[in-house]
Amino acid sequence: MYNRRLSSVAHVGNIEIGGDNPIRIQSMATTDTNDTEASVAQAKRIIDAGGELVRFTTQGTREAENMKNISARLKADGYNTPLVADVHFTAHTADVAAQYCEKVRINPGNYVDPGRTFKHLEYTDEEYQEELKKIEAKLVPFINICKEHHTAVRIGVNHGSLSDRIMSRYGDTPEGIVESCMEFLRIFRHENFNDVVISIKASNTVVMVTTVRLLVKTMDAEDIHYPLHLGVTEAGEGEDGRIKSAVGIGALLTEGIGDTIRVSLSEEPECEIPVARKLVELIPECMQLRAEAEASIKDDTITLTLDAPDWETLQLKAAMAVGGLLIDRKATKLQLAVSSWPLASQKQIANSQKLKSLEDAILQAARIKFTKTEYISCPGCGRTLYNLQETIAKIKAATKDLVGLKIGIMGCIVNGPGEMADADYGYVGAGRGKISLYRAKECIEKNIPEAEAVDRLLELIRKDKEH
Repeated sequence: MYNRRLSSVAHVGNIEIGGDNPIRIQSMATTDTNDTEASVAQAKRIIDAGGELVRFTTQGTREAENMKNISARLKADGYNTPLVADVHFTAHTADVAAQYCEKVRINPGNYVDPGRTFKHLEYTDEEYQEELKKIEAKLVPFINICKEHHTAVRIGVNHGSLSDRIMSRYGDTPEGIVESCMEFLRIFRHENFNDVVISIKASNTVVMVTTVRLLVKTMDAEDIHYPLHLGVTEAGEGEDGRIKSAVGIGALLTEGIGDTIRVSLSEEPECEIPVARKLVELIPECMQLRAEAEASIKDDTITLTLDAPDWETLQLKAAMAVGGLLIDRKATKLQLAVSSWPLASQKQIANSQKLKSLEDAILQAARIKFTKTEYISCPGCGRTLYNLQETIAKIKAATKDLVGLKIGIMGCIVNGPGEMADADYGYVGAGRGKISLYRAKECIEKNIPEAEAVDRLLELIRKDKEH
């Protein structure tokens, strides 16, 4: 089992991540980063809920520079929680953000490489090395700015935004995802910069867990041990989002992997914090339950008996305890039972169908058995230019009976087409009030007015079913 205490410690403002420090809980604002009032107010709600880091999208230098104002306002009101700038596509924005934030997230998939277009590129070994030199030339000045301002860095790799360069050489594989991270990490190590946290995220729990495990092995082989941030990106909302997060994040937490986590829900960001906190609190019990569940396997079935004070805790506990076993295909069937319940909760499970639905939801989250429509929906951020929660509700209401269909609902193009490679259809924000529709990775219609987009998506699905 991975020993978290072997990891180095990253200093992020007034907190430490890694080593024997507590597992940190974080979330991301959904406000326009240029709107200081709204951003400060939402950050306070996240922090008051227990968030220990708050991330903001910084699309350009204007947003990066306004982080100074957001930070000043929060500190004036007694909030000293570290702020994180989330940067995509423009390396210069990271340079600016590093002057005002305690931590900057950069994405190796688009920090120097252009945005993903799914083109296959051919490189000789010499040409590939030249591409790595371009990364180093951009990255070293950024590292020096971070050193000067005592700013930490998150190397955040997303399965949905791997570069064409990585995809062309390694394919859409865990090895490619890990190498995308390691290319950057080796430069940080060479520059003797250690305030680094690493994340590898995917909407597919099997990809996420498999890849993080491989990253740990790769770092061990190269004798480097940076703290790890865990998350299942675009997990969705409601019960499905919680179960999917518990399966993926929980599988790793019960193996001793993870120094900071975020549960990405398509809800208000402060709603993520109690769910994440509960996952951390459940680690010791779920480690024991995982061992019991593995010992129970017979006839390809995991049998697990558990109790909990409420329905949500039961959902999280069950998904977390068996997630790693299902991802590893130790079994492909699940049978849950409840040993005891507080009297107030008896009605919630009076119908055995409720437990059966939970079993099915966990199996679907582990990518084993699909019994309902799958929604890959992002939590939203300052890049989202339409009402994400209302749109998700409309699409779910219209498509909930399409068993086995996978629909991606994405706020912007950062991860949109990539994460939707696993989806049948995609609904992606393309600009203010404009939506693009995808069939798998192929864009079918661009810049549709938002008012028409849901109906056009349904029409696309209907026409495909007819053919």
